[in-house]
Amino acid sequence: MSQESERYIPALRFRWLTPLYDPVLRWGMREAGFKRSLVEQMALRPGMRVLDLGCGTGTLAIMLEQLQPEVEVTGIDGDLEVLAIAQEKAARAGVSIQWDSGMAYDLPYADGSFDRVVSSLVIHHLTMPDKQRTFREVLRVLRPGGEFHILDFGKPHNLYTRLAAAVIRHFEETAVQLDGRLPEMLIHSGFTELGEVSHFTTVFGPLTSLKAIKPAGVGK
Repeated sequence: MSQESERYIPALRFRWLTPLYDPVLRWGMREAGFKRSLVEQMALRPGMRVLDLGCGTGTLAIMLEQLQPEVEVTGIDGDLEVLAIAQEKAARAGVSIQWDSGMAYDLPYADGSFDRVVSSLVIHHLTMPDKQRTFREVLRVLRPGGEFHILDFGKPHNLYTRLAAAVIRHFEETAVQLDGRLPEMLIHSGFTELGEVSHFTTVFGPLTSLKAIKPAGVGK
């Protein structure tokens, strides 16, 4: 596997910025609003198993457990430093979450392990080959009829987001999202009934939430 394919980009691009990750998202992107919307979009029911893909410092996983205490939440991330932060935050919040170390494109779970997989501001960190590998892995670990919910940078939808997109497309791996190509990649990976659910404007650019479904006849 090429080095480019497996290039890993930590939170805020540089490890020395990791302590600033939560404040930047909280105040710069007003994450509570769009993450709560993402949780509502998932339409969770008691007993469901949920995987937070690239859970980072655990904000979304903790929110999921607090808002839906009867679901089983697992968070996975390739960065041990942010996982340690997530564990501390969960302990303070008094919630029980399984935290695993692993990469999005090589998940350590059996086929059909989850009812929902959710990813918030992760996909733009992945190279194009790893995006494709990740989508195939998510399809594999979802149960038939399971859903993949993504919130990430998306196509600009107003003047400000067009201006912001012109800047951020030069960083990390955002161009494919800003060009609106994630839906076609998800369909190519085997998902169906794909749709854009919500759009958000942040100081760093446009965000879009997507919903994709694993066909009921796949992986039985």
